[in-house]
Amino acid sequence: MLNRILLIIVVILSIVLVKVSSISSTTFFSTTKVNDKTIAVKDSTLNNIDEMNLEEYVIGVVAGEMPASFESEALKAQAIAARTYATYKIEKSNGNYDVVTDVSNQKYITIDEMKIKWQTEFDKYYNKVKDAVLKTKGMIMTYNDDVIEAFYFAMSNGYTEDASLVFNEDLDYLESVESKYDNNNLNNFEVVTKFSKEEVCNKLNISCDNLSFSNIERSNTNRVNYITVNNKKIKGTEFRSKLGLRSTDFDISIDNNVVSITTRGYGHGVGMSQYGANGMAKEGKNYEEILKYYYKNIEIKTL
Repeated sequence: MLNRILLIIVVILSIVLVKVSSISSTTFFSTTKVNDKTIAVKDSTLNNIDEMNLEEYVIGVVAGEMPASFESEALKAQAIAARTYATYKIEKSNGNYDVVTDVSNQKYITIDEMKIKWQTEFDKYYNKVKDAVLKTKGMIMTYNDDVIEAFYFAMSNGYTEDASLVFNEDLDYLESVESKYDNNNLNNFEVVTKFSKEEVCNKLNISCDNLSFSNIERSNTNRVNYITVNNKKIKGTEFRSKLGLRSTDFDISIDNNVVSITTRGYGHGVGMSQYGANGMAKEGKNYEEILKYYYKNIEIKTL
């Protein structure tokens, strides 16, 4: 009888251990202390503020910002860029939170949101993202010993943009570079968006009596710095924002009442191109080579 009871206890403990092992593979931070550094994160939807482990936060950002199907070295580069941006925001914070969860800072998603996003591939992608974060644990980028403002975006038009032309910041480490893997071979590299004339006028808050586009001033990377709509001169970044365009590299045509705008690339164009990083990773470049290509003269240090 005693042997039977002991056998039952052993079986129960085995089942419990299997369950714990399964859970820990996707909730690493609930069972293991990774890093003491924390970040105050404000939920953009609920407006509540959570203090969380920095590495846990970075997992949520990499999951939210970059396709988990990307190469591991690209995911590592993204993890360092996200951690660097977060650290920069922590240093500059003077309120009761450091970052928000939407793209006005960097997109952060929870485990539950990851499960919805990845469905049956949750375990595979969660562990892939977590691995990229843990293998770069604590790593950030600095320039002249200062944490950099690590901007990044989805896809360039073939070149990244100088920070001064987009954010009015003259940052030596954010200069324009060629991003050759961002090209027509990528899905949605070139996209045509159609509007009615009335839509354009309403979004730009201008008269629609005689809609015209003229005096388009472009940067060396072919992005629109300024465009004159009717008699109103508008900054390219403002034009893009008000019309919800994918980028500031665009061409415009008008056919009767339809305004067609063709864009190339996706995002503000400053810093690391995520699709460009993935292209470099596919060619065998590691995360350090990727980051030092897109961010000039930086060093990678550990917190």
